[in-house]
Amino acid sequence: MEKQYEPKKIEEKIYLFWEKSGFFNPDKLPGKRKKIYTIVIPPPNVTGELHMGHALQDVVHDILVRQKRMQGYQALWLPGTDHAGIATQNKVEKELKKKGKTRFDLGREKFIKRVWQWKEEYGNIILDQLKKLGCSCDWSRNRFTMDKDYIQAVEKAFLYYYKKGWIYRGKRVVNWCPRCQTSLSDLELEHKEKKGNLWFIKYRLSEKKNRYIVVATTRPETMLGDIAVAVNPKDKRYKNLIGKKIILPIVSREIPIIADRIIDTKFGTGAVKVTPAHDSTDYEIGLRHNLKSIQVIDENGKITENAPRLYQGLTVLEAREKILAELENLGLLEKVKDYTHQIPKCYRCGATIELIPSWQWFLKMNDLAKLSIQAVKSGKVKFQSKRWEKPYLEWLRNIKDWCISRQIWWGHKIPLKGETDVLDTWFSSALWPFAALGWPKKTKDLKRFYPTDVLITDRGIINLWVTRMIFSGMEFMKKPPFRKVYIHATVLTKTGVRMSKSLGTGIDPINLIEKYGADATRFGIAWQITDLQDIRFGEESIIMGRKFCNKLWNASRFVLQQISKPKDKAQSYWYLAKLGRFRTQNLTEADKKILKQLNKTIKSVNKDLDNFQFGQAAHKFYDFFWHDFCDKYIETSKRQTTSETQQVLVYVLVSSLKLLHPFMPFITEEIYQTFPLKEKKALIIEKWPE
Repeated sequence: MEKQYEPKKIEEKIYLFWEKSGFFNPDKLPGKRKKIYTIVIPPPNVTGELHMGHALQDVVHDILVRQKRMQGYQALWLPGTDHAGIATQNKVEKELKKKGKTRFDLGREKFIKRVWQWKEEYGNIILDQLKKLGCSCDWSRNRFTMDKDYIQAVEKAFLYYYKKGWIYRGKRVVNWCPRCQTSLSDLELEHKEKKGNLWFIKYRLSEKKNRYIVVATTRPETMLGDIAVAVNPKDKRYKNLIGKKIILPIVSREIPIIADRIIDTKFGTGAVKVTPAHDSTDYEIGLRHNLKSIQVIDENGKITENAPRLYQGLTVLEAREKILAELENLGLLEKVKDYTHQIPKCYRCGATIELIPSWQWFLKMNDLAKLSIQAVKSGKVKFQSKRWEKPYLEWLRNIKDWCISRQIWWGHKIPLKGETDVLDTWFSSALWPFAALGWPKKTKDLKRFYPTDVLITDRGIINLWVTRMIFSGMEFMKKPPFRKVYIHATVLTKTGVRMSKSLGTGIDPINLIEKYGADATRFGIAWQITDLQDIRFGEESIIMGRKFCNKLWNASRFVLQQISKPKDKAQSYWYLAKLGRFRTQNLTEADKKILKQLNKTIKSVNKDLDNFQFGQAAHKFYDFFWHDFCDKYIETSKRQTTSETQQVLVYVLVSSLKLLHPFMPFITEEIYQTFPLKEKKALIIEKWPE
């Protein structure tokens, strides 16, 4: 062994060794393996690059699948990427913009061809980065959500729902991105806090010229489409006004005062303007009270012809300024208060979302939501942490029909004649656990590897993805897609801020790998995983991981030096140690103690990994190896040079390499391959310590 541990010298070499061995593929694993273990990767976007959330998630995946592979399972970790409709289209549109062009200049067919070119050039960046992290995915089974077979699966699912009467087209108020020119679901929005204003506007009662009802709003521009003012029926302040008429300022249209229980009496004045065309809550109020809808903001975020001529064609903000100036001039702006509120933004381009009426395709959710509820309530799907069941079930019990259509070009085209819309990206990814295994064809992989064992994902997509995969699996496969759901922690900065490259708060795990090595990065990440909801990430743990690599390397060099000569002696020690056969009467108290401590550590680490306690397992192994084995036993072994002690040194080291392999695969495999033996397996398929 080299004197110094240099990760850059071994990591690429070892990964090529694993790939050449074929052991990432369960079909090529040696021995009789009756038990199956399957994980499908949450497919990262083809636009994506590895971030700390990915790194944590995929380290956890790899720890589990490497352990199961060593435990004798046919272990499959199926990789793949998602076409990421809006995100990928945005990437290509930005490139076109640099050349002074838009997608409309190219036309749909040429634009889609350009997107495919972009995908071929950049779409595998994140998969290459996963290899740098040491992920042992079966790359021979790599899937993409726009593969030919996958497209057939999506079409099959859509037509199945359509023929069942669960897919319909309707005009509803939807979240609309004026930049991307498409609808978005509530779950695809990012709400950003903004310091703004709350404007108090006087609406005059029709029958009394000098009497007003005052409403408070954060969006005065939408008043051009007001249909009513609503109050809570229990609000004594307005009890006598319910049913009366008022005059809409500027527009001079007569509208009613109505009563609705949804109105919050504590917001503003307790009287709320109702604009069904531009607010989801107002839309529901409008349906309950049979109110008509007037659209005053269009798909481009500009004022429509339904508004007074003075405002037509203005942007929302331009209209707001003119309206406020006019209200001030008319003496109808009572007061203005500072008000901090949440502004909905497009999760991909960052544009402010408008709510507008739009013809869209919807999937009925009532029956499907019941399937997802039943899967968890019956115990067929278990959340590793029970705390996630409540929000999961609450969302499903209050679910609305799913708007599945998008007005972009890149994606799965709705398979109906004359339709140009594409499907929401989450519609296709909802099929991932079985479509990635070959469904709707009855493939060997589908029969063998479905359902999968565990889904590991972030809490932010429980509703976007987890619920939808579960009802899809129940509906199409009659079985849930996985048995367990492990919601991993969210990685924050050390100060508790959300990591974001665009905000300058992100940490690139590839930079950490370059600086400290993949094993140190993996161990440092696992070290910080606890039962807490968030991780305040510190680079100190990665530095600790690098020091631990050095400790492991130096301890291994010491043990190898003890048994390196003669070679037959090394062979003898190896095989006796591998079997754990020792002449008990010749063991010293130190020998017995370290073997007992090793056995305790093996039991503890196994239990922790079974319970997804990755940080706890890392801490326990670290304490055992650094303190019990290196600091104490190795020092003691220098004073008791018996053959049994040398056997124990080998046995403890080999067992430690196995136990540590899922956390630190590169260095453990490199050390293992250094043992001077004629015949030995790759560590990746050695027997897991029990």
